[in-house]
Amino acid sequence: MIYGFIGTGTITAAMIEGMMSSALPVSGVIVSPRNADLASSLAERFSQVRVATSNQAVADEAEVLVLAVRPQIAEDVLTSISIPPGRTLISVIAATSHEMLSGWTGYDAAQIVRAIPLPFVSYREGVTAIFPANSAASKLFGAIGQAIESDDQDEFDVLAAASAMMGTYYGLMENISGWMESHGMPEHKARAYLTQLFGSLSQVAARSPSISYDQLRRDFSTIGGLNEQVFKGFNENGGSVALIDALEGVLARIKK
Repeated sequence: MIYGFIGTGTITAAMIEGMMSSALPVSGVIVSPRNADLASSLAERFSQVRVATSNQAVADEAEVLVLAVRPQIAEDVLTSISIPPGRTLISVIAATSHEMLSGWTGYDAAQIVRAIPLPFVSYREGVTAIFPANSAASKLFGAIGQAIESDDQDEFDVLAAASAMMGTYYGLMENISGWMESHGMPEHKARAYLTQLFGSLSQVAARSPSISYDQLRRDFSTIGGLNEQVFKGFNENGGSVALIDALEGVLARIKK
């Protein structure tokens, strides 16, 4: 299978890095020349990767075509090329609907797969939401992590909104680390402690899929204890409400 990427940015690089260390059968990978430094770097690192002369050349040769340009320039880029029929078209362009993509590519909306790969795919980790279900897309993202096929557009949009929590996650760790440092803790010790703490908590949840988050919170919070006190303070000071409001705002933006 020949894979092509229109747009050579962080997610494209992460996907290709994951693909190159996976068991996915790849005849070749063609990347667009727009980000010349990154494109040439990928071609130098991986023998299967080559840089095309233009976006049109990528569209002409690829059997699976991944659209990975920034939303702000997506219309200009996609309307400037002609995508031949018969391609498996996968868009990883954030907050860009099937209808918009259809208008720009000439493909029927039902033929376009939208996906939300996250940077972890470079290590073949994490989960990628896709919609609609598509065997080629599931094979690709299953090889570089885990693929989850959304049942409908609403479910896909909710997953897209939840994926916007990455910055908040690190922001939370940043705030806690800063607080620890204000009490004399060296930054490297605070980081090492928090990274292992949060990583271990995620592993507990991964190993206990039948236990709800609510129950895990209770299991890790002694009644009248310190963990219960922190969550209560967070909740009573508007933390939970602010978080849900932020997610609702992102969801509304995605659905525009």
